[in-house]
Amino acid sequence: MSDDKHDPFESLKGAAAPDPRAEARQRALAAGMAAFEASQKKTVAPPQGNLWGQRLTSIIASLKGKKIMDMRLPLGTAAIVLLVLPLGYQLYTTTSMTPADVAVRQQPAPEPVPVEAAAEERQELTVASDAVAAAPPVVAPEPQPVEMDSALADAEMASEIAPQRGVVAPVPMATMAPAGKMAESAAMPGPTATEPSGDQFTSFDEQRLKAVADEPVSTFSIDVDTASYAYVRRQLEDGFVPEPDAVRIEELINYFPYGYAPADSAEVPFKPTIGVFPTPWNPRTQLLQIGIKGYVPPAGEDRPSNLVFLIDTSGSMDEADKLPLLKRAFGLLVDQLSANDTVSIVVYAGSAGVVLEPTVATEKAKILGALDNLAAGGSTAGAAGIELAYRLAEQAKVDGGTNRVILATDGDFNVGIDDPDALEDFIKAKRESGTTLSVLGFGRGNLDDATMQALAQNGNGNASYISSFREAQKVLVEEMGGTLDMIAKDVKIQIEFNPAVVSEYRLIGYETRALNREDFNNDAVDAGDIGAGHTVTALYEITPAGSGAELIEPLRYGQVTEAPAAGGEIAFLRMRYKLPDSDVSQLIEQPVTPDVVYGDIAEASEDMRFAAAVAAFGQKLKGSNYGSAMGWDDVAALARSGRGADESGHRAEFIQLVEAASLLKPDTDACDASVSGEVCE
Repeated sequence: MSDDKHDPFESLKGAAAPDPRAEARQRALAAGMAAFEASQKKTVAPPQGNLWGQRLTSIIASLKGKKIMDMRLPLGTAAIVLLVLPLGYQLYTTTSMTPADVAVRQQPAPEPVPVEAAAEERQELTVASDAVAAAPPVVAPEPQPVEMDSALADAEMASEIAPQRGVVAPVPMATMAPAGKMAESAAMPGPTATEPSGDQFTSFDEQRLKAVADEPVSTFSIDVDTASYAYVRRQLEDGFVPEPDAVRIEELINYFPYGYAPADSAEVPFKPTIGVFPTPWNPRTQLLQIGIKGYVPPAGEDRPSNLVFLIDTSGSMDEADKLPLLKRAFGLLVDQLSANDTVSIVVYAGSAGVVLEPTVATEKAKILGALDNLAAGGSTAGAAGIELAYRLAEQAKVDGGTNRVILATDGDFNVGIDDPDALEDFIKAKRESGTTLSVLGFGRGNLDDATMQALAQNGNGNASYISSFREAQKVLVEEMGGTLDMIAKDVKIQIEFNPAVVSEYRLIGYETRALNREDFNNDAVDAGDIGAGHTVTALYEITPAGSGAELIEPLRYGQVTEAPAAGGEIAFLRMRYKLPDSDVSQLIEQPVTPDVVYGDIAEASEDMRFAAAVAAFGQKLKGSNYGSAMGWDDVAALARSGRGADESGHRAEFIQLVEAASLLKPDTDACDASVSGEVCE
């Protein structure tokens, strides 16, 4: 313990008088060290593999023999040191025990500390505490700059500890570049690694390149979901690279409306728009684009809707971007409904049961009041919410209209049927009886996108991710017809390529929507559904026969036959669909002929150029094996060339996302000589 007569600061000219409060802190720290060492002797040694304990031990060792005044610790910090170090060490030795440690702890207790020694320790601590309390207030010294090496060491230690404790390790401010300087900081590693989000996505492999000679036919179900784009946008706007499985390229492309030719009648609710143009990331191949737009009923036509809101009110929904945003989103939808529509509300988890019986949509105050009174809380052991929702839907069922349950959740699907397969079968059975299901996802960290997609597909509905109030407006106001009014179901697409014209092909996206060839003509096989005004786009990258761009070697011993050119047809398109009230599919057929081929991408339509830009963006973002030769700047330039009128501003927003992605995932792979023919430095 320091003695006033030997204080080295007294020898300095003009030195200030000794600070009794600093001396009190020094005595208190010494007493705390003594107490810690005494407690250390009474506990087992820390396990060698525990980084937290080893770090704590090293901190304590570094404090030994140092004065608090030398360490420039304010009074509050000193008190925390006194309290936290011994208690933290005790907690660490208690929570990090191995079975051997437990056995040691279960041995007979050691001999008690003599009363005189215990009293002496208590007296020292009491004297130190009294001295601290009596000391006059002092001004805390100016904070000292953090040494970079020390800050980096602490960050490294925290990153090793965090996975063991299930927490996110903080990044020291000293290691962060100022705003606007991220691109200029070469020393700081960029955030190119995907951050664990806690959200769950279906794992899938990218569509592979196929040889037309081996597999001339490609079959898949259409997809009108947009959840992937909304989720990717939020991640990028928040400064994170989305994990690859979160990027479903077809959902990125289909997020945007396109000006495809409208259908002539509700009986044939769409017709294909086809174009072929040079691939922007590989000039030796071409993109075959197939687009359709759902029939739009006349403005005066008002089909009735029977809607049941099935809302998750578990404790995890108590965040600003979850239940509060959900209430406002449903409020927007209610404002669009008319006297032909009814609304019911069922909640599950935190509070379970029927909140609102089927109510005419014109009673908006009653419906909005029921929504506003919802509160998150409680456990996730909810009642049979899904069965209640479908029971209300059947109770208010309308003929010739929409009967739909809209499930809104942050990822807790404990809706009363625990087995995922049984839940999907239940929803599928209800779909057959005329009641469909859509799913709206909210928030982050608990999102179960895989289940969300599966339920929406089995329920003949769509899956959307509501990341903001603006997204709620797009899904539930701008696209309300496409969200609620189904005009065709079980829509399938099949392309047969002419081997005389096309040698290889690959479908971009739709990995989770692939169908077997025989499924196309099987009306029992479920497929995607199209709502009023919805647009759907599919892109194939094709390799012209004889172009020299083939990546698949021909078989040495294969039987080579010359297929008929079929008048120069590139491919043949078949589409199947069912009308909403029919179980028998209808067929649309159309050849892909040379008259839809553009020799220059600049000659292609704005919609074609923009869809190609979104496809390139998705491939780069998910780390695709294709499209790496196209840089972010080129993707943005192509998107600008296809922006068009963009009345909603969604395409302009996409261009900003490309720029954000270029900062988070720099162009380290933007040149591939084997594909593009460029000379890479």
